[in-house]
Amino acid sequence: MKVREAIHSATPALQSSDPVEKALGLLMEHHVRHLPVVNEDGRLAGVIAETRLMDADGPEAPVESLLIGRPVSVGPDAHIFDAARMMVEHDLSTVPVAESDGQYLGVLRRHDIFDQFAQMLSTRQRGAILALEVDARDYALAKLVHVIEQNEAKVLAVASELPENSTDDIRVTLKLNVKDTSRVRHVLEHHGYHVVAAFGEEDGELEELVDEFVRYLEV
Repeated sequence: MKVREAIHSATPALQSSDPVEKALGLLMEHHVRHLPVVNEDGRLAGVIAETRLMDADGPEAPVESLLIGRPVSVGPDAHIFDAARMMVEHDLSTVPVAESDGQYLGVLRRHDIFDQFAQMLSTRQRGAILALEVDARDYALAKLVHVIEQNEAKVLAVASELPENSTDDIRVTLKLNVKDTSRVRHVLEHHGYHVVAAFGEEDGELEELVDEFVRYLEV
């Protein structure tokens, strides 16, 4: 999934000459804490944060007077993971999308990125989620998938968290196409995988959790 496919066109950019009062109004209207700022030539000038606007000398001060540092952006052909990393590293609620020459193309919201992750992880498809822990020395994705699919289940999506140090286990989250995971869990435990949790085995449970989290992001 490329960034250009997730650009949110309804969230506007600020012009560098826009006053603080207008910027605060747009932040409130679009439920975000950051907005991109562009120059007259359409190039990205920076990202303005709500906290910076609140520290302005007055409501008529231009937003360009509050910009500091180099503009933060992600390229249109970058993967959505790169946008997520950028957003986390800089604690942003939106991240601008711009060409290498600085030409502004649009913006990604935190909600847009979450929505793409939800699709990639097959959250809307019926099935259960298993959370596993496995020794990093023994982890092999092909082996794990093989064990599961030999027991009448299919792996729809996989996510893993690398250990912080060499003694930690790898945490793996699996989305399966079945609701009853009792057999799969038994076989996984037999092969040395520690199943720490199972979710979404009841009809509608997982979808309700996703919908609840999406509503939280929109607040």
